[in-house]
Amino acid sequence: MRKEKAPLTDPIGYDSYLNQIKTVCKSRISLNDKLKKICELLKENIPYYDWVGFYFVNKSKRDELILGPFVGEQTEHVRISFGQGICGQVAEQRKTFIIQDVTKETNYLSCSLKVKSEIVVPIFKNRKIIGEIDIDSHSVSPFTNDDKIFLEDVSIVVADLF
Repeated sequence: MRKEKAPLTDPIGYDSYLNQIKTVCKSRISLNDKLKKICELLKENIPYYDWVGFYFVNKSKRDELILGPFVGEQTEHVRISFGQGICGQVAEQRKTFIIQDVTKETNYLSCSLKVKSEIVVPIFKNRKIIGEIDIDSHSVSPFTNDDKIFLEDVSIVVADLF
């Protein structure tokens, strides 16, 4: 369960994007197509979301994440062990991480030299982590508390797909 949070100020239309995501989730397309459309919607509408993707817990190896649908540059990180990099730390610690400057992180897995910051939000189902939303930005310090709140709301909507 989520703790109480400050209200979303919605300076760039997060409420509208969340409603569009809910509509995508209700559509009659495959799960992968829904997830891909969510990635596209986020990347196309929020200027500093330069790479948007999902990682899901490997069902046969519960301490590993597997890359799901994404938009942006290709990445070599298609499997990530819990504890490894920011995504692995989020899976292990079960909380959102906002990294405003990846050069200051010792456990950062570089996907591209263009990436300057990252936000990773866990997705829970029945209180178990099932995946994550991972967003990279080519800007230093772009993510706000509003991004955190918004993406945690997106993770709740996505969890309902499972």
